[in-house]
Amino acid sequence: MEHQQRSQGRLSPSSDTEDMVMLLAPRLAYFAGVARTEHVTRAAQEMDVPQSTLSRAMVRLEQDLGVDLFARIGRTVSLTPAGRTFLGSVERALGEIRRAADEVRADADPETGKVAFGFLHTMGSETVPGLIRAFRADHPRVRFSLVQTYGEAMIERLRAGELDLCLTSPVPDAPDLVARRLDEQKLRLVVPTDHPLAARRRVRLAEAAEESFVTLEPGYGLRRITDDLCQEAGFKPRIAFEGEEAETLRGLVAAGLGVALLPPPAFPRPGVVELTVTAPRAAREIGVAWLDGHPDTPPVAAFKQFLLSRRGNLLP
Repeated sequence: MEHQQRSQGRLSPSSDTEDMVMLLAPRLAYFAGVARTEHVTRAAQEMDVPQSTLSRAMVRLEQDLGVDLFARIGRTVSLTPAGRTFLGSVERALGEIRRAADEVRADADPETGKVAFGFLHTMGSETVPGLIRAFRADHPRVRFSLVQTYGEAMIERLRAGELDLCLTSPVPDAPDLVARRLDEQKLRLVVPTDHPLAARRRVRLAEAAEESFVTLEPGYGLRRITDDLCQEAGFKPRIAFEGEEAETLRGLVAAGLGVALLPPPAFPRPGVVELTVTAPRAAREIGVAWLDGHPDTPPVAAFKQFLLSRRGNLLP
């Protein structure tokens, strides 16, 4: 059979690409099987489909493309030049599908699956490593994809399906999310060692009303909490510097560039004094959030349950 263009093809060169993919995709594995065996009956037996179904699928595929893919002699077939070109791309596409299927099955495996877990920068040095170590005592082969970022970006990635779970603060309240409060972390007013308040152990936040503050950038949960606490204390903070990481802010405080409201450090930082804030009550809630209605794989379900079991005992 000579290679020729079919006048009765269903798809014209101007056909929408998405429509073409929807028409062709179900038949690609059939095409690859026939091309591999060069025999319709043998291919049907190997793929465990009726021969008539396979034959019709190949005819329809050629009609949809408007191109002869096979030269036929009885039930034996051979690829035309167009068929050989098409086969190379089909085999690559099917290979990608197989790899994708293997990957998602591996990620969902109860023993060796993967959890995409987001958390705040301030929880990266101690809290999250400790949590994962404790979880892996019973689930030693579960893998983690870790994302360390600020609250708003974390929620966006959760909604986009890039994260399974996240630890965040404040605990979000949104109709498309499920959130559970896990713990509370006290905040301290951090001042330089030579600051007039450094000799104190406790302070009312209003006493820092005239100070310059160093804070996280807008969009960070701790920045929103700082603004709210200062407002509750009766003033709007005068912002001298904005950063992206709590320990950088401590360094700025140590350099005498301002004061900051921060959670306790993982390790004592020289050059600063951390004061207990007596009024207003300075603390932030830490919670876990996930997308409502999003089905969990077994490893994600196990880690979610583990986090919920740590309620009130999350922080080191």
